[in-house]
Amino acid sequence: MGKEIDIKVKAKYASKMGKGFPLIAKESISNLHDLQEEGSLVRLVDENKRFLAKGYYGKQNKGYGWVLTKSENEKIDQPFFSGKIRAAVEFRNPYFQDPETTAFRVFNGEGDGIGGLIIDHYDGHYVISWYSKGIYSFKEYIIKALQDTVEVKSIYQKKRFDTKGQYVEEDDFVMGEQPEFPLLVKENGVQFAVYLNDGAMVGVFLDQRDVRRKIRDDYAKGKTVLNMFSYTGAFSVFAALGGAIKTTSVDLANRSLPKTIEQFSVNGIDPKTQNIVVMDVFKYFKYAVKKELKFDMVILDPPSFAKSKKFTFSAGKDYTNLLKDTIAITEDEGVIIASTNCSTFDMKKFKSFIEAAFRESNGKYEIIEQFSLPADFKTSPEYKEGNYLKVVFIRKIKG
Repeated sequence: MGKEIDIKVKAKYASKMGKGFPLIAKESISNLHDLQEEGSLVRLVDENKRFLAKGYYGKQNKGYGWVLTKSENEKIDQPFFSGKIRAAVEFRNPYFQDPETTAFRVFNGEGDGIGGLIIDHYDGHYVISWYSKGIYSFKEYIIKALQDTVEVKSIYQKKRFDTKGQYVEEDDFVMGEQPEFPLLVKENGVQFAVYLNDGAMVGVFLDQRDVRRKIRDDYAKGKTVLNMFSYTGAFSVFAALGGAIKTTSVDLANRSLPKTIEQFSVNGIDPKTQNIVVMDVFKYFKYAVKKELKFDMVILDPPSFAKSKKFTFSAGKDYTNLLKDTIAITEDEGVIIASTNCSTFDMKKFKSFIEAAFRESNGKYEIIEQFSLPADFKTSPEYKEGNYLKVVFIRKIKG
């Protein structure tokens, strides 16, 4: 892999990195000018030149690379990557054995020992997401490791190379036998139509699996359900299959309508029995108030950052107001499912948004359930930001 570059870690970051913190942050490096080519292997040393860890240089929105090993003599070669992929697959063995769930995460970045690399499984087809040119430089090693470990029907890739983490458009297909799309996969017995060749998002967010199952099994029966920021309607499908009286799915994107119709249809639900609305979510709140609409359950799963013609939403600043709008259209004793994938604040802070929203709405509430990432989204205990998902089930108390 070429010569390893010594990177000096500033004193205030050295101890944290020595304890296993996996991210190589830009501000932690003293000699940035020595970093030239992404994919270069780096030896991280403290200001006294004592070895801390070994990693790779790769720019992404989170930092300048990731630690790969704390062993000075470990080689970063084919056996290294094969070992990491093999361990990750073994950890997910229960998912591979479950015929009711055929879509799950196989490799979750730093949680599995290689930051910047994500691999998802869709019924024998694999999607690799590369988050920097640095990790992409190891492509041949990683693809061979995957092929040597599991039976691969096909591999697709998503390059997310620019510093904002946005998707770089190009042909996604890498190798194997391309399936017909939509590819039907299962999650807890429910079918999803996915498109591995259609841009950054394939049609379902796998990190909400446990939440969707909970909604179907324990909360949906006999309820009117509003699904805000609905994307392809996955929450709505689970709610309908759980016995909801009716679901309403709201999303600004025009493609959400045909995509949601498709998800209902592949599960034997007549889309005409459900309500699918293409509208700015923030306008829908006003519409619902005007029409005096109220719901037994409201699901909120906004992106961390969203922009419409008249409004910019940032989870860290605006979630409290979003909840206030939601409280106003939730029935007494109804349930609000508040979710965020924003990694810049923790569950304690998220709960403070909930408390503020109810206080400012002169309402009472109780927290009845909470979720974070499912088991296949393995995280590193030294990198709490990696456990980004926060979902809270809130009951709006009457009186």
